[in-house]
Amino acid sequence: MSDPADTATTPGLVCAHHHLYSALARGMPAPPRTPGDFGDILELVWWRLDRALDLESIRWSAMLGALEALERGCTAIIDHHESPEAIEGSLTVIADACAEVGVRVDCSYGVTDRNGPDGARRGLEENARFLAGGGRGRVGVHAAFTCSDETLEAAAGIAADHGVGVHVHVAEGPIDSEAADRLRHLATDDWLVVHGVHLDDDHGLAGTIVHNPRSNMNNAVGYARPTRFANPVALGSDGIGADMLDEFRVAYVRHREHDVTASPETAWGWLATGWDLFPEARQDRVTWTYEPMDPWQLAFTPGVGPTRVEVDGEVVWADGAPTRVDAAEVRARAAEEADRLHQRMDQQ
Repeated sequence: MSDPADTATTPGLVCAHHHLYSALARGMPAPPRTPGDFGDILELVWWRLDRALDLESIRWSAMLGALEALERGCTAIIDHHESPEAIEGSLTVIADACAEVGVRVDCSYGVTDRNGPDGARRGLEENARFLAGGGRGRVGVHAAFTCSDETLEAAAGIAADHGVGVHVHVAEGPIDSEAADRLRHLATDDWLVVHGVHLDDDHGLAGTIVHNPRSNMNNAVGYARPTRFANPVALGSDGIGADMLDEFRVAYVRHREHDVTASPETAWGWLATGWDLFPEARQDRVTWTYEPMDPWQLAFTPGVGPTRVEVDGEVVWADGAPTRVDAAEVRARAAEEADRLHQRMDQQ
């Protein structure tokens, strides 16, 4: 909600589920064949991309993603990362890049068995290393359907040891429809249960559901209908930038398509749950080009952007530009890394 003393000001917005590495996806080569379902989309698009990542491309994707978040008034990102050929140190690279731009980040590495037991072990170790070193984060898991029960239990154990939750894709597509049965005994209230499209209404999983409406439509996996869940619901982008006002609008119209009585306040409530997940962002201040910052007006007002962004008391965006980094340099370096990344994808 806006500051009562200034109806053009809000806390910093929160993206409750992001993949910062996808900032370099733009311009990537087309898949070798047209994906026929969600499993194909993962195999032919996203898993080709993450296999090609190295630490330098991870750095500049995070820099670009953080810059673009600031441009849209998003000061806090809960990131979910995967780079099977560059696991060790990857979370520190992301955290350092975001800090350089001035954006808060919560990091996790998406553990999976799809790259063999050694890949799963290294992913678990990266989560543990980052958390033990004082990094802000959770323990990442790609999805139940790409993990053994032993890996899921190990991830939950590391999270419990460090007093954090697990950040995991759950029932995004039919391929993962049995996820609740495998995770129910492990999940706790501090888990982030991302997507939940194919969860039963009474799935019994603890945690916050993170709704990603634009991504779900893009991947043709269906509509999660978040109002059916007893869980808290937050709003994420699943890697499609961090324009959370636009994501709010998409969430509202998708909800309204399903229920003509739907109010923008419901989707705004999902956006506001981000402040419960990343409380520090409540102290940030974003001054917008529009007032009042009211959900009923914002639902029908595209193009609203920030004029000033303060993070932890420091102005990190003003007069259309970041204050800590050179935006043109970040974009140029990210474009160079994207070209190299796409060349590696073509060689797979």
